[in-house]
Amino acid sequence: MTGSKRFAEEGSPVSGSGVELTHRAMAMLRAVAAGRAQMSCSCEPDLFIDGFACCDQITAHALAHDGYLRPAAEGATGRVTAELTEAGHAALAITVAA
Repeated sequence: MTGSKRFAEEGSPVSGSGVELTHRAMAMLRAVAAGRAQMSCSCEPDLFIDGFACCDQITAHALAHDGYLRPAAEGATGRVTAELTEAGHAALAITVAA
């Protein structure tokens, strides 16, 4: 099951461009946009907000794999600052416009 499909099956989604994100996923994207998030550079990237491991790593993995966020430092190892991709910025812009 892909992250996008999983998001669509959970309650209270925010949608745009055919992909639905939960309020939790949107809050995680807002934290990344605010510069409060770091992520591990691994095949299953973990997300840390304000220095603490995010409570929903499955959603964090899906956001990374689905292209909403990425490590800010290319080729880095360990934990680095997370940044939004174009898709992440677009998802946040949709909610502002709604």
